[in-house]
Amino acid sequence: MKKMDHIIKKVLPGSIAEEMGMEPGDKLLQISDTDIEDIFDYQFLVQDEYIEVLIEKPDGEQWLLEIDKDFDEDLGIEFENGLMDEYRSCHNKCIFCFIDQMPKGMRKTLYFKDDDSRLSFLQGNYVTLTNMSDHDIDRIIRYNLSPINISFQTTNPELRCKMLRNRFAGEALKKVDKLYEAGIIMNGQIVLCKGVNDGEELERSISDLAKYLPYLESVSVVPVGLSKYREGLYPLEPLTKEDAIKVLETIHKWQDKLKPEYGLHFIHASDEWYILAGKELPEADNYDGYIQYENGVGMLRMLIDEVDDALTIAEKKGVLPCTVNREISMATGKLAYPYIKQFADRLMALCEGLKVHVYAIANEFFGEMITVSGLITGQDIIKQLKEQPLGEVLYLPENILRSGEEVFLDDLTILDVQNSLQVPLDIVKSNGYELISSMLGIDSAVLMPVVSED
Repeated sequence: MKKMDHIIKKVLPGSIAEEMGMEPGDKLLQISDTDIEDIFDYQFLVQDEYIEVLIEKPDGEQWLLEIDKDFDEDLGIEFENGLMDEYRSCHNKCIFCFIDQMPKGMRKTLYFKDDDSRLSFLQGNYVTLTNMSDHDIDRIIRYNLSPINISFQTTNPELRCKMLRNRFAGEALKKVDKLYEAGIIMNGQIVLCKGVNDGEELERSISDLAKYLPYLESVSVVPVGLSKYREGLYPLEPLTKEDAIKVLETIHKWQDKLKPEYGLHFIHASDEWYILAGKELPEADNYDGYIQYENGVGMLRMLIDEVDDALTIAEKKGVLPCTVNREISMATGKLAYPYIKQFADRLMALCEGLKVHVYAIANEFFGEMITVSGLITGQDIIKQLKEQPLGEVLYLPENILRSGEEVFLDDLTILDVQNSLQVPLDIVKSNGYELISSMLGIDSAVLMPVVSED
């Protein structure tokens, strides 16, 4: 693989780099006679109190800079590529991959399959280990990069090869042993496919993975997402209420077994299982500090508890009960709709003159089996809300947009949707305090809990 040039994008004012004459456009070649592979090499090598930095100016002139500094003091430079290397794509052909279930004609970035262990550490992405060499594992151990998030799917080597459609997928599981022996913290994921890795195979996987406690801190079980674009793909069946009940019985049995010994529930069911099974969500303590929150484990429980807390704070501060003249609307996915509707009804009972319309957006774009808000498109929102009462503003959850941008998955922008619906759009952060504040039209700081400094 061709080594990437590390071009400096920005030099921070007052930094060591500015003092030494580094400028945007300069190329970093080495630190202390060592080539830089990626951002982890850079961060490791730049820590020392004395370093020699070799840079190349745009005209080809090379400067060797001798730098004395405090230990762990940064140079104050940013690079054009934040990872300082090419992103590694996934070479598997997983039978459950959602990217393979997307329609043609969407922007190219949506079709990129990453399987980069560095993104696991930086952004929490899950990796299959099939794209990692022994060199990669050694670097994780050397730099103590943890936690590393791993997509297991199954611990049955033959079945894993089948599910990932990669003949090396079973062998890749041996890399977990090396990470475990080095004390690298890990989290895991199992995407459950009906008739494939459920039942006895799920039991086997949980049993095998529990042997990696305490360094493998948690494993989440999430149901496979099936879009309507599956022509020519592996025939997977939708999961039923009965399937969900069986999965929860298995998970709860293992939680009861492991919690007394390790102080961790270890194996966790994502929120979808409880809704599909028609079961109550567990209490907060069940989620071990919400260690798998970003994987959809405990999101609804945390939201419920935050809303309860926000309403208590509002009553203590005299914000509620109240009288207002306010009509608004909120849209979300089918998964969260019953909860958002319940919150709105509770608040309207405490606030005379408040009218909150809550809408569940059916995912016509990907198919109605997709119920999460993060995969709702702008066109579905427009189509389903065009003739609905929306009030003075339409609120949407923040995960409905691409991270850091005002664009939906189908490339429609917030402005596009606003113009079509003729109503302002506002984005609500994914917590209960922001949700209640938005409904009331007040500053969220009013309802945020006070954090003690003790």
